[in-house]
Amino acid sequence: MAIDPQVPVGRLVAERLGRAEVLESFGVDYCCGGALPLAEACTAADADLDEVTAALAASDAAPAPAETAEEPPEGLAALCDHIEAVHHVPLWPELPRLSELAAKVEAAHGDRHPELHQVRAAYETLRAELESHLAKEEQILFPLCRELEAASSAPEFHCGSVGNPIRVMLHEHDETRDLLVALRELTAGYAVPDDACPSYQALLDGLARFERDLHLHIHKESNLLFPAALARESELARAG
Repeated sequence: MAIDPQVPVGRLVAERLGRAEVLESFGVDYCCGGALPLAEACTAADADLDEVTAALAASDAAPAPAETAEEPPEGLAALCDHIEAVHHVPLWPELPRLSELAAKVEAAHGDRHPELHQVRAAYETLRAELESHLAKEEQILFPLCRELEAASSAPEFHCGSVGNPIRVMLHEHDETRDLLVALRELTAGYAVPDDACPSYQALLDGLARFERDLHLHIHKESNLLFPAALARESELARAG
């Protein structure tokens, strides 16, 4: 099936999660920029639209991989559970692990690679924001989403509407994207220098995996969970 360049990139990935890897390879933003049509997203990433659509078509035509835990389920509660299990749970210990690694590498290589001082500073800012973000989702937003799914009439939330915490989360997603862009630029795309020790290599590999996971994580929230929660609240309000 031909890829329509006017379809939002977030919807393309929601239809087939395997497309995320293709878009990652071209640097096309499908998480925070998921509302952009593919053609515009390619322009923003300075990626050739024909090459991207050909790669997406080839990915679609390839045999489907076995179902994994990465595949998001339907339903607000199940999707919240999935995001917590697949993304939040591994991220909590990974955040301090990368902090320790960044400090170690900065101390050992900062003289020869002064950009490591900026890498560590950007990462620590991102870590602090993410720890606050994850806590707000787990303690506030996700319980609201679960309550919406179970409700038979529109609940009265302390925040007024589920749209209010969602707006905060979307703003924080944008901040996360900007810090990820900064980390990628500071490390030249996580390229390993010739004089890198094993710890330096482990840091760059960890940051690269961290970036890929956050892209999927944000996609599942911004393009799947949040719209579904807003739609459910509207449905309950209309039902009276």
